[in-house]
Amino acid sequence: MAQTITVIPGDGIGPEVTDATLDVLNAAGAELEYDMQLAGLIALQELRNPLPQATMASAEKNRILLKGPLTTPSGSGFRSINVELRKAFDLFANVRPVRTIVPGGRYEDIDLVLIRENTEGLYVGVEHYIGMHGDPRAAAESVMIITRFGAERVVRYAFEYARDNNRKKVTLAHKANILKYTQGLFLDVGREVAEEFPDIEWEDRIIDATAMQLVLDPYRFDVLVMENMFGDILSDLMAGLVGGLGFAPAGNIGHDAAMFEAVHGSAPDIAGKGIANPTGLLLSACLMLDHLKQDETADRIRAAVQTVVEAGEARTVDMGGGATTKQFTQALIRALA
Repeated sequence: MAQTITVIPGDGIGPEVTDATLDVLNAAGAELEYDMQLAGLIALQELRNPLPQATMASAEKNRILLKGPLTTPSGSGFRSINVELRKAFDLFANVRPVRTIVPGGRYEDIDLVLIRENTEGLYVGVEHYIGMHGDPRAAAESVMIITRFGAERVVRYAFEYARDNNRKKVTLAHKANILKYTQGLFLDVGREVAEEFPDIEWEDRIIDATAMQLVLDPYRFDVLVMENMFGDILSDLMAGLVGGLGFAPAGNIGHDAAMFEAVHGSAPDIAGKGIANPTGLLLSACLMLDHLKQDETADRIRAAVQTVVEAGEARTVDMGGGATTKQFTQALIRALA
C-alpha cells in the first residue's frame, strides 16, 4: 500500500520546488500519497497561524513529513516552525549528507554526512532579558542545555548510521575546552558510546579546528556528529563544499516520526520566476524513500539527477546553466524512463 505523507510546500520558492519534487516522485513510481498542508508565512497570511492545527493533525496522523523551505523572521515575530516541528515530534537526529553532484567545482568526490543533535543546545530557546539602570533590555541571556540522554541517543545514532551505511569513521566536534560542563558532557558521553563500536574509527575535534580542516582537507572526515548550533553552522559549510544549499538534503529522524526538508531558504527574490533548483528537496525526498524502505526508487532518482547534471544540457542557473525549474524537472523525468 502507498504511504501517505504530509507535504508542506512552504514559502517563496517552496511551492515550485515541491511541485517539481512530486512530479519526479510520481514519475519514478514512488508508492506515496500526499496530504497537502500549509505552514509558515503563507499560513499566517491565509489562516492567521504559521503552524495551523490542521497541519499538526495531519503530521500527527501520518508521522512522515516532506517540507519545503519556510520563512522565519529575524528578531521579532514567530519562532522557527522548523524547530517547532522537530520539538513536537522529538526528531532528535538531523541527518545532512553532502555529495559532489556538479563536476568541476573546488572539490571532487565529496561524500560526507553530518549528524546534528536536534532538540537541545541553545536552540531550546531558553532566553530572557535582564534589566539594569532603568533599561529593561540592558542584557540578554541564552541557556545551552545538554542532557546525557540527548547526547547519548544522537551519538549512538551516528555510530549506528556509520555501521549500517558502511562508513568507517565518526568525528565528534565540540568546544569542551571552553564550555567545560555542557560541551564536556557531550564529549564524555561520546567517548562512552564509542567504546561500544570498536569496528568504527573514532576521534574528537575542537569545533573551530574542524571547520578549518573541512576546508583544507574534507577527505579526512566521514561521519561527523555534534550538538545543535554547531551542526547547523557546519552543515552549511559542508554544503558549500559541493556547491551550496541547493544540493543539500536533510532528514530529521525520531523514534516514530520523521521529517525531510530542504535546507535552503525560501529565496523570495526568485520566487515565481521559474528558475529555482529543486535538487535539495528532491534529494531530501530520496532520504525519505530510504527511510520508507523504497531504496530502489531513491537510487533511480539519484542516478537521474547525476545523469542530467553531468550531461550539462538542463542545468538551472545556480548550476551554471539556463534551464528553468520545469525544464530541469522534465529532463529528470526523461532520465528515469
